[in-house]
Amino acid sequence: MRSHYCGQVTEALLDQDVTLCGWVHRRRDHGGVIFIDLRDREGLVQAVIDPDMPEAFASAERVRNEYVLQLIGRVRRRPEGTQNPNLATGAVEVLVHHLVILNRSEPLPFQLDDEDTSEEVRLRYRYLDLRRPVMQERLQLRTRVISTLRRFLDQQGFMDIETPMLTKATPEGARDYLVPSRTHPGSFFALPQSPQLFKQLLMMAGMDRYYQVARCFRDEDLRADRQPEFTQLDIETSFMDEQAITDLMEEMIRQMFKEVLDVELPNPFPRMPYETAMQRYGSDKPDLRIPLELTELSDLMEGVDFKVFAEAAQDPRGRVAALRVPDGGKIPRREIDGYTEFVGRYGAKGLAYIKVNDTTAGRNGLQSPIVKFLPDEVLAKILTRTGAENGDLIFFGAGSTKVVNDALGALRLRVGLHQGLMNSEWAPLWVVNFPMFEWDAQEQRWNALHHPFTAPAWMISPKCGLILSVACREPMTWC
Repeated sequence: MRSHYCGQVTEALLDQDVTLCGWVHRRRDHGGVIFIDLRDREGLVQAVIDPDMPEAFASAERVRNEYVLQLIGRVRRRPEGTQNPNLATGAVEVLVHHLVILNRSEPLPFQLDDEDTSEEVRLRYRYLDLRRPVMQERLQLRTRVISTLRRFLDQQGFMDIETPMLTKATPEGARDYLVPSRTHPGSFFALPQSPQLFKQLLMMAGMDRYYQVARCFRDEDLRADRQPEFTQLDIETSFMDEQAITDLMEEMIRQMFKEVLDVELPNPFPRMPYETAMQRYGSDKPDLRIPLELTELSDLMEGVDFKVFAEAAQDPRGRVAALRVPDGGKIPRREIDGYTEFVGRYGAKGLAYIKVNDTTAGRNGLQSPIVKFLPDEVLAKILTRTGAENGDLIFFGAGSTKVVNDALGALRLRVGLHQGLMNSEWAPLWVVNFPMFEWDAQEQRWNALHHPFTAPAWMISPKCGLILSVACREPMTWC
């Protein structure tokens, strides 16, 4: 029914006849000449229908937005001054001599270019939501990513093996979704949280390089990077050491970014020890696009009169840390109160802060309720250690190490986004030397053994926040 997609009609097709099918994105009547922007998954093209083609013109007069059309016409160059450089097809248009209305459309519940439409309405009319260019671009991006990953792994000798979807429940990190069995009343299948059990079977069976674009199901509370069902690229190998699999995964990600986005990533990726990541960023997946870091202050606070800081600093499991925000002194009090409420979600009991008005005036140049509890020498060292300058704002976290890391690590991301501090560079990173943990039944807590546990590689997207993770561990050889 068509010879080309709408987005493929370029100057290469000048003076050629084309047959197009698509949806009416916009219809305009300019003094007897009708213009139709026809849309499909590849983009838009402008079609022109003039009265010299009476049958096509009569049909075009009945056309409205989202009608489905078939157009047959000749590609010609747009008149001087009417080109649209923002479109791949912006230099040409199609002069239509035959138009068929394949399907009509009732008035839409929302306009596709309305960015203020609520998510509830968009999901109710999902078929319309998926017509929006931004959604089609995301689906096409996903297709290109998966295709590139499959091609790379095939070239590296990995086998693409499907694993069962209805299986036995296995203890993992979340609750299983259960499916009742019709043939065995009272029994249930579990949907897989990941193909872990089957990966191990495949390794022991000799399938030493396996991958699967796997659908995973986890009955757990929603998080920023997790939903009840999601897709992951699952990989398992045997007879490869840590360096070999790290190099392989790194090259896979580099190739994917080059082919899909034409982005050159560094070779090799930077490495950061787990302890450094937690100390400087409060997270084992630091977003390096945000140039904010935590500063350790525990040693300065052990002897101060401010009990909240002193007790945390003296506790071997506690921490006092600071987060300096350049030019943060302009942040209004109501926004600071919002940040205080935000860190409370991570267990923090409050959020102390100091506004730095004049570094040369000592305590008189600092604005905060906590200044009166801190000696002059401690205040001076805080300014020196954090690198504070006039106009900066310093946030403080005090409490258990986990609460401080979670709260200030999340605050770092939130402030970076709110204050426009995030840059648009891609920031790949290997976090290395993860500790391993053992359960202390007497203390009822996990103890870090500090054995090397190889890093996830975190890839942060400047546009959508996408995280790709690759994890490996030793021993890599199954017996």
